[in-house]
Amino acid sequence: MQTESFYSQFDTVIQSYKRIVVVSHVNPDGDAIGSSLAMSFFLQKFGVDAKVVVPNGFPGFLSWMPGAQDILIYENNVEAGQQCIANAECVMMLDFNSLSRCGVLQNEIGKTRVPRVLVDHHRDPELEQFYCAWSETNVSSASELVAEIILHYGKDYLDEKIATDLLVGIMTDTGSFAHSIYHSRTFDIVSALVEKSASYNEIHRFVYDTFSESRLRLLGYAINKMEVLGDYSTAIIALSKEELDSFDYHVGDTEGIVNYPLSIKKVKMSVLVTERQGQIRLSFRSKGDFSVHELSNKHFKGGGHTNAAGGTLDCTIDEAVAKLKSVLPEYRDLLNA
Repeated sequence: MQTESFYSQFDTVIQSYKRIVVVSHVNPDGDAIGSSLAMSFFLQKFGVDAKVVVPNGFPGFLSWMPGAQDILIYENNVEAGQQCIANAECVMMLDFNSLSRCGVLQNEIGKTRVPRVLVDHHRDPELEQFYCAWSETNVSSASELVAEIILHYGKDYLDEKIATDLLVGIMTDTGSFAHSIYHSRTFDIVSALVEKSASYNEIHRFVYDTFSESRLRLLGYAINKMEVLGDYSTAIIALSKEELDSFDYHVGDTEGIVNYPLSIKKVKMSVLVTERQGQIRLSFRSKGDFSVHELSNKHFKGGGHTNAAGGTLDCTIDEAVAKLKSVLPEYRDLLNA
């Protein structure tokens, strides 16, 4: 549980500032969207004019979430985004812990001199940037932390919209509760959310059973293209921009693909390499105690969690795959342990 000093500072924020912007990281996922929306709804209960601003678009399968239609997508409306941030009395950063992770919002937030609040579960936070911060790595998601904050103020603050958004955040960041479960408290929180949320079955269907035909065919193509490196207990899937475009790629269409190779008994690490917007993105997943955070941080300008991390490179997709393969010998013993 968080210390009383955090809640004392958080109390000051919600009582003192009436224009708060809640922001998430670039390429926001279910946890980023769920935690941000839930926090904005919670702040509104205290009379705060809370707005959610994200750097760029989010996956279409999240568009049904309560409040999603009111999210300001900065890259689609730069002027409105700049004005919103400039008018804010406080900025809350959810599901990321460094300005460098918020893409095009970095400069705008960097210009402000207002207090910043952090609620995040990633490693190596830049805590000096924040007025108050809750940074906890041994939790499932930022949504779990937001749920803890709301429950601290009382279960009566949970309503259907907040509970639904938080449930989506936890569900997606744990792969439907398949990983990143560090303690039983997560399920206590989920139980409280299910009690208040929309139908769990409906939520699950909206998130996982609304694929387009092209997205499902992309999944099949990706798995068929998978390369398994038995000497390193590693699987690699590499998808170029041309390949993605051939399947009418939309934001979120590669979500979850990186997890499939981990169902192979001998695979300990899975890597999805994609070419998008002139940059190579790498998504890492692992089983057990092998830290993809350490690997991605050292070699791919990235990081994240022990079993889930990301990274980037400025090169061709072939060069990215070659670099990935070149560093694997360094981790052979750990991957085969």
